[in-house]
Amino acid sequence: MKQFFKRIFLNDKLIMAVILLNACVIYLQTDGYDNTALTVIDAACTIIFLIEMIVKHAEYGVRGYWSSGWNRLDGILVIAAMPSLIELWIPLTSINLSVLLILRVLRVLRFFRVMHFFPNFAKIMKGLRAAMHDSYGVLLAFLVTIVIIGLLNCSLFRTADPAHFATPLRSIYSVFQICTVEGWYEIPNAVAEYYSSSPVLTHLIRLYFVIILILGGIIGMSFINSIFVDAMVADNNDTVEAKIDELNAKIDRLSEQINTLTNRNILQ
Repeated sequence: MKQFFKRIFLNDKLIMAVILLNACVIYLQTDGYDNTALTVIDAACTIIFLIEMIVKHAEYGVRGYWSSGWNRLDGILVIAAMPSLIELWIPLTSINLSVLLILRVLRVLRFFRVMHFFPNFAKIMKGLRAAMHDSYGVLLAFLVTIVIIGLLNCSLFRTADPAHFATPLRSIYSVFQICTVEGWYEIPNAVAEYYSSSPVLTHLIRLYFVIILILGGIIGMSFINSIFVDAMVADNNDTVEAKIDELNAKIDRLSEQINTLTNRNILQ
């Protein structure tokens, strides 16, 4: 019996199929197609995930199970799904409705379980961590720059365009919109319209926002993207460099052998 449970619930392909089935059910329920059959299938999937967690605890031990990052995610998601499963038999009237709604919404996070079945996903995550480590300084400098410009714009254009610069937070968000080329002309036009009586000032305001767009949106974002991508592919570059070094070492050994044979032939 133990081997049967292990063969079933430690089978990644089977668990993957259950996750996809559960994803389809949650999609249909979220879209309004909620009925008894979907509720039963969702509960069955939750029970399967619960049994899977129990079997893995028996196989790897408590410490071994929770030492894995993916198992921790799986375990947390299974525990978070328990209230929706218990509610099928026992109405949870004592729990605040908003809290219960949040617990139900957490079921959507089960989709993340699919990710660790993707090929080379661990390698991708390793590259992502390396990219974040190498580019966090640039990202921090970029964010600080946006905050400074946002505060400056709040002081300058609070009256001219309160929809975008009335508060520091709204102003910072508007600057971020411009840097991501979102609203890069609507926002300057809204500010310039307030000073339409002064053509020179209107052109200067538009030029000011164009400079923000070029430095922050075009140059700044491109620079960040280049650093991030370079860090993501750094592992691949290291592998290629290692292979090149290995080939160079083999060529050097062959050259030495050829020189040795040539010298022997000359002596003979």
